[in-house]
Amino acid sequence: MDFAGTGVIDEILVVNNNAAPGTSDEVAAASAGIPNDTLLREVHEPRQGYGYAIQRGLREATGDYIVISEPDGTFLGRDTFKLLAYVDDFDVVYGSRTARAKLMEFLFNSTNLTDVGCTMRLVRRDALARLEGEFTVGGSAFGPEMMLLSLLHGLRVIQVPVNYLPRIGVSSVTGDVRKAFALGLAMIALVLRYRLRAWFGRVRPS
Repeated sequence: MDFAGTGVIDEILVVNNNAAPGTSDEVAAASAGIPNDTLLREVHEPRQGYGYAIQRGLREATGDYIVISEPDGTFLGRDTFKLLAYVDDFDVVYGSRTARAKLMEFLFNSTNLTDVGCTMRLVRRDALARLEGEFTVGGSAFGPEMMLLSLLHGLRVIQVPVNYLPRIGVSSVTGDVRKAFALGLAMIALVLRYRLRAWFGRVRPS
């Protein structure tokens, strides 16, 4: 458990939404190897999809600062310190790999954004309370939706570089060229839809 070893994580939630058989056994086995002051627990989300899993985790988490990360070995626990370095001045700290997010930057006149798809991020509890009632995406485009909502609600956001390692296993989405292409189009459509919503007054900064 790379994140548990940082010494700053006091709760780890594993959201299981129809994962492969044996996942719960692996979670139980992993709990034996983490520090005693870190709670590891598994929660189940019956709805399939990345967005539904993250939303369930956000509802279940108890901390004032919540770090989101995929459990596929692509992110390093030590990068949590990079995110925490900004929590006094920002509401949401997004990780950045290499992909460009210039369309969102241009349409929303936002701070520099370089990656809408990076799934490692940190959100303050009080900031999350302003967003979670408006989440609508249950699939892989949830990450960009969260970013868009944080911009539309006038939250203080920043993006910092994080390590991105080869994943363990093959993604069911990005591992398929057709699915990855469809996801890219869906993300572009999402950005444009939220820009139109803001122009027509359906989302106001809170």
